[in-house]
Amino acid sequence: MPLPRNVTLALTGASGMPYGIRLLECLIASGVPVYVLYSQAAQVVAKQEMGLTLPSRAADLEQQWQQHYQVGPEKLRVFGREAWFAPVASGSNPPEAMVVCPCSMGTLAAIAHGLSDNLIERAADVCLKERKKLIIVPRETPFSTLHLENMLKLSQLGAVILPPSPGFYHHPQQIEDLVDFVVARILDQLDIPHQLQARWGEN
Repeated sequence: MPLPRNVTLALTGASGMPYGIRLLECLIASGVPVYVLYSQAAQVVAKQEMGLTLPSRAADLEQQWQQHYQVGPEKLRVFGREAWFAPVASGSNPPEAMVVCPCSMGTLAAIAHGLSDNLIERAADVCLKERKKLIIVPRETPFSTLHLENMLKLSQLGAVILPPSPGFYHHPQQIEDLVDFVVARILDQLDIPHQLQARWGEN
């Protein structure tokens, strides 16, 4: 099966930034071109959870990550929340797939109701209207009835709701094993091969 033409990864202000960053690493390793979108709240969470500084200017983060991952602009682009001329802002050039990981409840609600007030929301709206794959990784607990209603609405619209709920049948030994479990499920949804862990029945 061919790899996706490109994948858009949105980082929002929910807890769970290690999932998003690990997913980014795996996407880059797979060779799939990645567009990264991030919110101001994501900057706060990245710093608090990982000690990771995401510059306010998308161009600075793009340069930083291209150097870190040793890739060029054909493989990694970064856009800020107001970059309305980004390719993913238009149905004429939609992302083949988009993952919102981690997804805050505010972003979840905005996408479910089609607000499109920033690039993350607009890109997700484009995915829905163009019938492209949209994967939502909601990070909250417990879920309120409103959260569940918003997830149900998005599921009915064709989005995949993939809570970061790791299993334990693979006998995780460290936190990274739990993160990889969730990232593996996301990659499976994107039809991207990986070797993050043995599959059920392969042990």
